Amino acid sequence: MQSADTDIQPAENIQSINPNESPAIEPETVSNPAKPLFQSVSITFVKEGKEAIASDGANLRIKAIETGIDLYTFGGKMMNCGGYGQCGTCIVEIVEGADNLSPRTDFENRKLKKKPATYRLACQALVHGAVSVKTKP
Repeated sequence: MQSADTDIQPAENIQSINPNESPAIEPETVSNPAKPLFQSVSITFVKEGKEAIASDGANLRIKAIETGIDLYTFGGKMMNCGGYGQCGTCIVEIVEGADNLSPRTDFENRKLKKKPATYRLACQALVHGAVSVKTKP
């Protein structure tokens, strides 16, 4: 009878491990630490005297609603599109930090063409830094 391939063979080149010795492991050095996973930005609502902290890239309309800020006039409360950028009722004025918002969308350019450059639609603006906002301008 021949031995099968699964027979246990004697080990010849196995090094014994001494439990009192620790292997020589060099610690890694970090030359460029990674960006933090969560970067927060500040949104100040001027008329209301409230401040909201949001993550980088947060939607201005959603953060306003979460903070209890009323963005809409009476007509806007009845006929707003729910943040899909179709109605233009969530107009806000950016008092400070306009460069910390995403660029205007095509719909904003059409809807706000007769308004000052500081006006934005809250549902279309993504916040990337500190901004001060005036609601219902």
